[in-house]
Amino acid sequence: MEQREALRLALLERAKEARKHSYCPYSGFAVGAALLCADGTVYAGCNIENAGFTATCCAERTAFFRAVNDGKRDFKAIAIVGGKAGQEPAELCAPCGVCRQVMAEFCGGDFEIVMTDGKALHISTLEELLPLAFGPGNLQ
Repeated sequence: MEQREALRLALLERAKEARKHSYCPYSGFAVGAALLCADGTVYAGCNIENAGFTATCCAERTAFFRAVNDGKRDFKAIAIVGGKAGQEPAELCAPCGVCRQVMAEFCGGDFEIVMTDGKALHISTLEELLPLAFGPGNLQ
């Protein structure tokens, strides 16, 4: 197995572990994410729901916000797994639009998003998932 694929699989495992901490009493949809920084540090996140749904925070944003809080600004990839709480993921769980926008704030178009349907890896770039992104460069 090549080194890059091994790294992707390790990230997915970290995301699966983070998923176990999901707080999803309303949707029953548990999501975990593992964010790889350029220095090799990995930040995990899970979704945290709230009765006032707009106060809910996705796993991807939780991971990014934890990393940014620790001073990290250079990111390589994120792995995302999600599905019915208590069950193994059986379909791809792509990042929502808000999470894609957060990624665009800190990452280039080549930032890698690693997902799985439980059988195979699915790799996308941020540019593929968010074409014509609005980012920091638009405000200069």
